[in-house]
Amino acid sequence: MSKVYIQLLIFCMFFNAIGQSKKQVYNFDSSSHHGLLITKKGLESIKENLGTIPLFDKSLAQTKAEIDAIIVEEIEVPIPKDMAGGYTHTQHKKNYDVVQKAGVLFQIFGDEKYATYIKDMFMEYAQMYPKLPLHPETRSYSRGKLFWQCLNDANWLVNMSQGYDAIYDWLSPKDRKFLETKLFKPFALFLSVENPQFFNRIHNHSTWGNAAVGMMGLAMRDNQLINYALYGLPEDSIDENAVDNDGGLIKKPGQDAGFIANIEEAFSPDGYYTEGPYYQRYAMYPFLAFSVALENTVPELKVLAYKDSVQIKAVYALIDLTDSKGGFFPLNDGQKGMSYYNNALVNSVDIAYHYGSKDPELLSIAEIQNEVTLDDAGLAVALGLKRNEIQLYQKRSVNFTDGPKGNQGGLTILRSKEDSDLELVFKYSAQGNSHGHYDKLSYSIYENGDEVIPDYGLARFVNINSKNGGGYLKENTTWAKQTIAHNTVVQNETSHFNGDFKTGSSFHSQLHFQDLSNDLIQIVSAREHNAYEGTEMLRTVAMLSPKEGIKSIIIDIFKLQSKDANQYDLPFYYKGQLMDYSVNPISESMLKPLGASNGYQHLWKEASAVTNSDLSKITWLHNNLFYTLSSKTRVGDSLLFVRQGANDPVFNLRREPGIIIRKSNARDAIFVNIIESHGTYDAVTERAENTESIIDKIDIIQNTDTYTALEITYKDGNSNLLIISNLKADSSEKHSLTHNGTSYSWEGPYYFINR
Repeated sequence: MSKVYIQLLIFCMFFNAIGQSKKQVYNFDSSSHHGLLITKKGLESIKENLGTIPLFDKSLAQTKAEIDAIIVEEIEVPIPKDMAGGYTHTQHKKNYDVVQKAGVLFQIFGDEKYATYIKDMFMEYAQMYPKLPLHPETRSYSRGKLFWQCLNDANWLVNMSQGYDAIYDWLSPKDRKFLETKLFKPFALFLSVENPQFFNRIHNHSTWGNAAVGMMGLAMRDNQLINYALYGLPEDSIDENAVDNDGGLIKKPGQDAGFIANIEEAFSPDGYYTEGPYYQRYAMYPFLAFSVALENTVPELKVLAYKDSVQIKAVYALIDLTDSKGGFFPLNDGQKGMSYYNNALVNSVDIAYHYGSKDPELLSIAEIQNEVTLDDAGLAVALGLKRNEIQLYQKRSVNFTDGPKGNQGGLTILRSKEDSDLELVFKYSAQGNSHGHYDKLSYSIYENGDEVIPDYGLARFVNINSKNGGGYLKENTTWAKQTIAHNTVVQNETSHFNGDFKTGSSFHSQLHFQDLSNDLIQIVSAREHNAYEGTEMLRTVAMLSPKEGIKSIIIDIFKLQSKDANQYDLPFYYKGQLMDYSVNPISESMLKPLGASNGYQHLWKEASAVTNSDLSKITWLHNNLFYTLSSKTRVGDSLLFVRQGANDPVFNLRREPGIIIRKSNARDAIFVNIIESHGTYDAVTERAENTESIIDKIDIIQNTDTYTALEITYKDGNSNLLIISNLKADSSEKHSLTHNGTSYSWEGPYYFINR
């Protein structure tokens, strides 16, 4: 049987396995090995171009200076003890980072000092590892050995596999056998066979585990490890009720496992990762690193092309999920400040460019990052920049579906078409695995990359040892995940799905309609009917410019219908200082928590007001810009002035303010709010301009099961009319409505006109 025939047979077996999501046996042909992230051809090109490719040369020089300073020091391989942020945790992270970079330097320069350092490091670990018990910290559902959780052990192995691959041919067969027998194979089996609850699931944890075992399998030429990585363990005996530390289900009945299953299940067809952009950024490194390693060693498998090249799409999705400064929107568990300057995104952008379509718009992101990876992909980007092939990356309004097949709700970003960079992020997605929050139909708003109406994000200080060892704080569960922590409706002071993960994971919101193409208005509408039994929620948000020279304003219509009378709370958290308000708030003489549970226990009630008109306004100043929330209210509605931080004696929570609009004893209700950015304040000249809202009236001219019609009147006498079809969203559906003797007819789910 010819070698070509064998390779073709392997290729067909692999794609049959992908298509049927079955665990197949793949036999790795060691003779086809060409390197993990750096190919032989790529290495030759790197050497030929050294000194002529500015950004690559700069990145290489910085890495060389960093590693040259470290390898003259004594190697430290401490006995594991600390959680994230502690000495031993940090040292083992440093070690795998140094080994990965030293491996690259050895490949490029051929200087044996790098190979010797890597070998010595490996030998230290090989002497220690066989005697290591589980990490002494017992918090994780999957305790590691070097680190407190297997996740970090997998980080270690992903990087160490690259160092091992770099010096594989330089090492003697005796040294390779020793390292593989004492260290690498036991390490990989620990992450997989000994921890199936970590390895055999759909989660960023298992993606790291799959990549770690698979990349070391490729470096070692070990078929068993490669097959475990691609298809998961054949048997895992995971309890169907087993959960992780965040309360997330480990494995659903009948669920496939392994790297291919994670590509299939974790991404929507648009490239949106169900856990949100913060964890998508984190997971993209193992996804792409292992995929590129497979691409470079067995290119006939075409893993990067799987699911219509969804991993490449995911890089674009990540860029689009950033504000105008490059920071990721903190959806679900997301730490604020994480951005596309992170090393994982440098790697992702370079790979998407090189292994994708050589998109010149990606070069503009790489130019901003001002760094490239030291491999084939980084070289391609550096050469593209050198040739000035760059084009500006255009961020536009965009919709992402959620779920493996794109049918589990989604996320829409509305972006203004003028220079103000106003952005609204509307979330109507699935639960998002264990990192998801109970925030159906929530949104956040940004201007010029700064938060205006923020999402809280996660409650955690990553790698800061003094804050719970860098792990999640209990307030992540008691506050950050709860519905009241988000800008969406809370019914009877109870979180969506009663804060139950299993229930929340069974449902998703549904897109009603959207239109991002209209020059006058961008609009999206979604519904949720499972968050509260017997209650239907429909939220429509729109971004429009009332006339030339005025910034975009945001219209927010939240319609609720229930079989019972309820209390409805709609919070708006904001950044900045209150300037003006149309109500008469009464301050509390003694601060007390707003409630007892579901996040309410973490809100101080600072003041309250009862509305006495049908239009209530709150204005605040932030970053020298004025913002006004104009609310259509009923006489007798309540406005609650709150601040986060109650029942938080160790100051884990930020002390951020908010306004809660409360409607009591209501079966059906509608919240109509308009948010506008207007005016400026110059602290040097002490001059304030356009400090007042342009909204004069908000009239709900019809609100039935079928239609909601809204008229907005501005102080200059102009107005807008917006009519929403609450039931039928087909673009070809014909509608008509008569108001005050005037008939309106249109096709599609909404009608809008400037008047």
